[in-house]
Amino acid sequence: MRFTSLAPTAFAAALATAFTAASAPAVAQVSDNAVRIGVLTDLSGVYSDVSGKGTVIATQMAIDDFVAKEKPAFKVELVSADHQNKGDIAANKAREWFEREKVDVASELVTTSVALAVQKIAKEKNRIALISGAASTRVTNEDCNDVTVHWTYDTYAVANGTAKAVTKTGGKKWFFLTADYAFGHSLEKDASEVVKANGGEVLGAVRHPFPGSDFSSFLLKAQSSGAQIIGLANAGGDTINSIKQAAEFGITPKQSLAGLLMFITDVHSLGLKVTQNMYLTEGFYWNLNDETRAWSKRFFDAHKRMPTMVQAGQYSSVMHYLKAVKAAGTDDTAKVMAQMKKTPVNDFFAKNGSIRADGRMVHDMYLLQVKKPAESTTPWDYYHVRATIPAAEAFQPLAASKCPLVAKK
Repeated sequence: MRFTSLAPTAFAAALATAFTAASAPAVAQVSDNAVRIGVLTDLSGVYSDVSGKGTVIATQMAIDDFVAKEKPAFKVELVSADHQNKGDIAANKAREWFEREKVDVASELVTTSVALAVQKIAKEKNRIALISGAASTRVTNEDCNDVTVHWTYDTYAVANGTAKAVTKTGGKKWFFLTADYAFGHSLEKDASEVVKANGGEVLGAVRHPFPGSDFSSFLLKAQSSGAQIIGLANAGGDTINSIKQAAEFGITPKQSLAGLLMFITDVHSLGLKVTQNMYLTEGFYWNLNDETRAWSKRFFDAHKRMPTMVQAGQYSSVMHYLKAVKAAGTDDTAKVMAQMKKTPVNDFFAKNGSIRADGRMVHDMYLLQVKKPAESTTPWDYYHVRATIPAAEAFQPLAASKCPLVAKK
């Protein structure tokens, strides 16, 4: 068995060959007596801080915890690769994993183009795709299938939380700065609908290349729009650079920015002075309760950074999958998916979460507001939790889904 990474770091290479094995005898129903989990992520690009090495660590934590607690009669192995945010590279790697290396699950899959490409390969090869990092609602709408679960969040959920809060508190006129690919388009569309539904007005949008570095011309168009709110329909390094350059050009605080998809690592990079009072919506915050703090401390000890919701969601999805394999007594895709869908998700990440017919894992989300510098009392103490958005309200209703699996029912 050969484990490889496309762009291996010393860390990734070490994990690529890492495996955890139980000493119990083989179980015939699990093929090759091993479950192999592939982490396809951005190890070197604009989303590496949000996902990247941290999601590999979170995956290994899930494997280690599962083996220690459940003592399965099969091996669990991990492989990882850098997809470089390119769908064709990700699709080729996933095909190689499925065809040659007997990988059972392709997971994480940050970047919408990557997720859409890999979930099609997973369907073709009858393997499972667990998506934690990508955001577009296309995953569980037009492009849904019966082997994919969209775990952590999506553009509907984050737009629904942040855009509604900002519009209701007086930010009525919006202009969007949008990453020009499927994710950005999806986020702009979902946020626009929320703004209009809450009495706001969308004055226009400008789209920048992905990934971007110089946002000056795009920000000047947003500035000249006269909008109160410039909605950032981008993520990761693009969001960080957009916020930095908006401050440099004096756009803020005359106009306000709304980061429609921001992560705690973005706030950490920018600092509270720049990001104070901004609203954002996440599916996880390390400082939410004793359970989240306990897991996050373990993650911090390994990664020296607090987890993003993508990294926490990655752990949750892998653990749920492994428990389903054990409960089903097989790694057969259909049987494991059936087990996953009939079992509620209850862990530090989600309480009473559930996987719907369209592949959407629904769970509570949180409306957060960034603290002022003087309000932060400990390292990474960045948020006020302003509201819990119940699962039934956070995600697109199943009745509105465009997923063919739902339409057939």
